[in-house]
Amino acid sequence: MPILRKEVVCFVSKCMIKPHQISEEAHEEISLTPWDLTMLSAHLIQKGLLFANPSPLSSHEDGIMVKIIDQLKNSLSLTLGHFSPLSGRLSTKKQDDPSSYKVFIDCSNCQGAEFIHAIAESVTVADILNPLNVPPVVKSFFALDGSVNHDGHGKPLLVVQVTELVDGFFIGCSFNHVIGDGASFWHFFSTWAEICRSKGNIESISRPPIIKRWFTEEQQQAEYSGINLPYSHHDEFIDRYITPPPLDKRIFHFSAQSISQLKIKANNECCTNNISSLQALSALVWRAFTRALGVHGEQETTCRLVTNDRTRLKPPMSLDYFGCSTGVVMGTAKSQELLGHGLGWAAWLLHEAVAGRTDDNVRGWLNNWSTDPSFLHIGRFYGQPVVTIGSSPRFDMYGCEFGWGKAMAVRSGSALEYSGSVWSYPGCEGGGSMDLEICLRPETMSALASDEEFISSL
Repeated sequence: MPILRKEVVCFVSKCMIKPHQISEEAHEEISLTPWDLTMLSAHLIQKGLLFANPSPLSSHEDGIMVKIIDQLKNSLSLTLGHFSPLSGRLSTKKQDDPSSYKVFIDCSNCQGAEFIHAIAESVTVADILNPLNVPPVVKSFFALDGSVNHDGHGKPLLVVQVTELVDGFFIGCSFNHVIGDGASFWHFFSTWAEICRSKGNIESISRPPIIKRWFTEEQQQAEYSGINLPYSHHDEFIDRYITPPPLDKRIFHFSAQSISQLKIKANNECCTNNISSLQALSALVWRAFTRALGVHGEQETTCRLVTNDRTRLKPPMSLDYFGCSTGVVMGTAKSQELLGHGLGWAAWLLHEAVAGRTDDNVRGWLNNWSTDPSFLHIGRFYGQPVVTIGSSPRFDMYGCEFGWGKAMAVRSGSALEYSGSVWSYPGCEGGGSMDLEICLRPETMSALASDEEFISSL
């Protein structure tokens, strides 16, 4: 099968979609929390869904795609009325005396989100699903490639690209990570799908988002005045990543039975029932990655897990909170320790790291952030024995039905990629199955694909 490159995608039209109406909860200025601000130097979230055509006819016949595009645009306008920050832009207030530098979301002009209609005339659904590696053309299903979130000062905070295929279409969203995390991304996506399949005939959405930003008691002043950053120019904290070396991206599917067996094995080895399915799977990936990379026995290797802090707080934050609320926990061990012990040992390290992300831990990090700001710079992981597992199989990705059938696959763009980045998704068939989208250097991917422990667990 020939490799499908980005050049096969042609752009038909672009337009700005504004909210049909603004909700009463919308604010002209929204102050940003440490969760939000730490993402300023990171890439956007780029995720999307692949659909087959709702008819046996070609998408170019009988105006099928015209109707789909129009319905997506109309429902997006209605959806933006509930998610007002996505129609704004980032803005910075600076002054010299006293020194002040504050980044916030400016919703006053309501510039809207961008909608792109594109066509990949020679690409079929099978061309996306069947190759061993995710084909390069998928990257061109997403806009704002290479942008960092700080670019939201001048670029849209949301760009939707709908790409027609020969027998299907792909809905890809480039979503500014300062505005929200993965939970917020799929909250928006599922609400858009809910409104679309109702054809706009919906009195109320099932999960109204909570737009107001959450601050600790010690940060209440920042809720109204913003967090002052110790900088005078964004070049002091924004990194422009160099293009990483060529990467292979591959989907690995784990059945519900395989996941269950991994979880049982990890727990049995540690005489516990506390290790979760995702922790067991993450431990498997960490060990296989370390072997594939050939990490020296005395060298440390790290597994980073992205956590949802909404459930870490006491009382827990609503899952409908629309914003960033993620943390990162890490398991670190020398290569010889990690590989000298069993799966359960690695899984327990990750379990303890997750368990340590407590209410006190989260609040302490939030309260101390402004005195020593830190930002996510993916570039520092290039060439390092670090695997990062993000997204979540708990996100109801396949529940995002727009009215033309269930999605066939989830795919991501090139944002936040390095050799060691992993995205976890629910399996298409559900029931506890999971998919991992793994990015590695070609030689490392080849070693991973022949790793006995990893492959025998599929």
